[in-house]
Amino acid sequence: MNIDYNLNIHYSLLDYLWEKIAEIYTLMPNYLGRYNNIPYWFGKDGDEIYLYASVEPSGLKFEGNLVADIWESWIDEFKRKTGDALKYSIGEPEDGYDFKYM
Repeated sequence: MNIDYNLNIHYSLLDYLWEKIAEIYTLMPNYLGRYNNIPYWFGKDGDEIYLYASVEPSGLKFEGNLVADIWESWIDEFKRKTGDALKYSIGEPEDGYDFKYM
């Protein structure tokens, strides 16, 4: 399954909140670390199975290729953990989830 998924986490988020997200990155299943300051899980871009995040004007973006069941479980856990840390509901802006910090 090809993944191109944005979350309502804006690039203008305060630094201390980005630090919380960076900590959550490390707690997520299959975290591999950062390569060129980009967090990766499962594999690197170009591998058959991979996932990475980038901060874009449209929000926190995930791109990759994963089995659908693994992706759905993984992103649900990530949204739950970041929602708890940021104290607002996390989801795709096009599904009606607003940016809290802009």
